[in-house]
Amino acid sequence: MLTDEQVMQIFKDSGALLEGHFQYTSGMHGEVYFEKFQVLQYPKYVEMLCTEMARRFKNDNIQLVLGPTTGGVLLAYEIGKQLGTRGIFAEKGENGGRTLKRGFKINPGERVLVVDDVMTTGGSVYDTIDVVKREGGALAGVALIVDRSNGTADFGVKTESLLSVAVVKYDPAECPLCKEGIPLTET
Repeated sequence: MLTDEQVMQIFKDSGALLEGHFQYTSGMHGEVYFEKFQVLQYPKYVEMLCTEMARRFKNDNIQLVLGPTTGGVLLAYEIGKQLGTRGIFAEKGENGGRTLKRGFKINPGERVLVVDDVMTTGGSVYDTIDVVKREGGALAGVALIVDRSNGTADFGVKTESLLSVAVVKYDPAECPLCKEGIPLTET
């Protein structure tokens, strides 16, 4: 069983916990950034994290694991392996949102676990949940490595995150780092 401290140490050891002046996907600014791909490049860390995520859902009759591209591909595969089921991914659609491609299917009523790496607003997770609903699957849960919303996102099902943190974020117009003239950090 991984503790919050152990998960944070994995991010530190892999160089994935960055400090500076960042613009997040949401457009908001902040001082801390979790560069998930610095963690996901290490198979031993992916296996450790996914083993813990799978452990938390081992008794939930998961039949399919689904993640959004890009980091969710690795997580869906490894958690699917741990749970003994398929692991597939949803890609960005032509008109926004996410969609299944490459012949992937969700069977009607199939119990689906949605997985993601680092969640801030939940946009990718909500888009992936929409795929489950559109395809007739049954959303069984959501598993995250890092929940940067500190538990404020509600998906209406069992949700487990290995690390939940409250990251201070600023509207760009009110960002104290911008006001100090500190340039954005490249990620």
